[in-house]
Amino acid sequence: MADETTPEAARETRETTSATPPLSRAEAALIAARVYALVLACPAGRVTTYGWLGAAVGYPHGARMVGWIMNESPRWASVPAQRVINAKGELTGSWAFGQRGRMRQLLEQEGIVFTEAGRVNMKRYGWDPMRDLDAATRQRILDAATPTDAEVSDHLLHLLLDDPASPFHLARKDITDAE
Repeated sequence: MADETTPEAARETRETTSATPPLSRAEAALIAARVYALVLACPAGRVTTYGWLGAAVGYPHGARMVGWIMNESPRWASVPAQRVINAKGELTGSWAFGQRGRMRQLLEQEGIVFTEAGRVNMKRYGWDPMRDLDAATRQRILDAATPTDAEVSDHLLHLLLDDPASPFHLARKDITDAE
């Protein structure tokens, strides 16, 4: 049986109706807190991807969801968001760092070297929490995250519930189809 504190368990144990969205704000906050906890665990001088983080928190098709969450990472939590890049080794969130080139500059300060094409060599610098953390360590990191470690804006909740790229969108679509 799933741990009752996880978003997955909450969805399993509650009857989903049109009045009950497939994801509550508290469940979304827990997912976000787990993403931030894993990013904090990513060592300096290494990078991880949106997809790897999504898989590590239980959503193997949740790369875009992780991107939305990272866009709202709390500035007070010192989440090293520069360490999250796309699977091709490209810096896709650089606009969020206040100035063009700042994300790259932060990564270079951590010792990451870019290719001539401006990409990160994922074989050399990639950190996949599913591969690079043993299951017990990964679970300890996830379990230590609490919903109070993250805030979920109305915009983020809307994306999680309604965007076709969200892992929760199909659950919501199933609800409306059943009506």
